[in-house]
Amino acid sequence: MDFLHFGSKDKRQSTTGHSSPKGKGSPRIAATKAIQLEIEMESPPCVFYGALNSSGALFSGQLKIIVTEPEVRLASIDMACNGNTSTKKPVSRDCPDCINKHSTLKTWHFITEPTTYAHGTHRLPFSYLLPGHLPATTHSPLANIDYTLEAKAVTALAETITIHHPLRVQRALQPTPEKQSVRIFPPTNLTVNVIHSPIIHPIGSFLVQFRMNGVVTKEKDSSTRWRIRKIDWHIDEHTRNVSPACPKHAHKVGGEGKGQQHEDVRKIGGDTIKKGWKTDFDTVGGGQIEIEFPAQIRPGTNPVCDVESPTGLVTTHLLIIEIIIAEELVKNASAKHAVPTGAARVLRTQFKIIVTERGGLGVSWDEEIPPMYEDVPVSPPGYKASIADYEGDALPVPPEEDLEHMRN
Repeated sequence: MDFLHFGSKDKRQSTTGHSSPKGKGSPRIAATKAIQLEIEMESPPCVFYGALNSSGALFSGQLKIIVTEPEVRLASIDMACNGNTSTKKPVSRDCPDCINKHSTLKTWHFITEPTTYAHGTHRLPFSYLLPGHLPATTHSPLANIDYTLEAKAVTALAETITIHHPLRVQRALQPTPEKQSVRIFPPTNLTVNVIHSPIIHPIGSFLVQFRMNGVVTKEKDSSTRWRIRKIDWHIDEHTRNVSPACPKHAHKVGGEGKGQQHEDVRKIGGDTIKKGWKTDFDTVGGGQIEIEFPAQIRPGTNPVCDVESPTGLVTTHLLIIEIIIAEELVKNASAKHAVPTGAARVLRTQFKIIVTERGGLGVSWDEEIPPMYEDVPVSPPGYKASIADYEGDALPVPPEEDLEHMRN
């Protein structure tokens, strides 16, 4: 990744303003490397379409070898696609093995014997199908998951040139029908019906349809009813991660293969609604209150998309709605005058939602696969080369005057 280079950039010295202490020495010129490496991606962004059963994402590109000398002899040119997991709360704070875990997904060996390259730019193509079960690139408060392309070239003089290129992997779920949920709040007769989209995106809003029934309870001479005072909603992001221990510090967690679990909860969106609902106490079934409001993730919170990694990192989201209601007493003789009883309740309900990236410019691997032989449809029917003779009854002959008219 680019940030891996921040501490190792070559600091070239200027050829002016530097001389020997006596002022007679020649200016110093920083040594330049014989070759430079660049990674040029050619494929669309890597996007997994669907859940863990996704067919994967194909990426391709070229490794550019820029030779600055008249010619250079290279002993090896290798490249690897690596997955890196780093925890922000390791078992041992100063142990690199407790913080970082690396795995190699794919390796390329471009040359198997020493090869001479002339001055200029040389391109080596590469491609790989990322498996669809891999977790997407994630930067959470507890851990990070990153993918990188790391190339290394070794010259015949044992000089090593490396380059790191970040590879962002995303996951996009297809939109699904709106979800309808019903919540009951005993000992009252209140029921809440909520309709919302189960899949949302980091950018953009979605509608929440809210309806409360059973707000009126009728008695012989009076009736009690509930009024909404305000509605609070917010989106919570729950992150859980297991920090594994290296063999050296495994004794701190009870042995190898174990780790420490950490959890984090943060609010990434919310609002308070104090007006805008429609109240109807005369509706059959005990009256109802309904409202429709937009909800979204607050910009600038850098939300983490839902992820479940085999390394122990899990991120989920909840939409939480809290309704503050107050009770009123109404005499049947004066239905327009309601008296507050002083009773109030807080109704709290939550709904699971999934935060996922949009499809964007990615291309599903399913659409890139050519059709299989058995999937090719049957060809259209052929046509006969000859026309069969007519074998029916004899056709009637028109009168002579009709034939004469046709000739004219």
